[in-house]
Amino acid sequence: MDIEEFYDADPRRRESDEVEFGQDWSDADGVRCEISWVADTGELYAMREPDAPIDMDPVGDEFVEKLPTELVTVEVLGVVPGRDAVDALLAGWQDAMGAPNSVEWVVTRLARAGRTPDQGS
Repeated sequence: MDIEEFYDADPRRRESDEVEFGQDWSDADGVRCEISWVADTGELYAMREPDAPIDMDPVGDEFVEKLPTELVTVEVLGVVPGRDAVDALLAGWQDAMGAPNSVEWVVTRLARAGRTPDQGS
């Protein structure tokens, strides 16, 4: 689902605090991802953003074009109730994030803890 569909599907998501666990994760296709946790729902999700084109203005400054929201997709990886629990589950994430297909590291930890989307609640 795209990012707007994600937030529209559960009103608690828009109002909730979120904790970001880094912006330099990658999926199996090498697409850059962010991993975040929604406090009010316990959802740990990956937000995938394809590379945005970089343009240059007339004076030579570079800027990244804004992507349409439908290109920014979200996948709920699991449900982890409580900040302490998600911090414990993702201990060491800073070291894991830079590896190829690093989102799999998160998915594996969630599965070992029984916190997949259909098992986590």
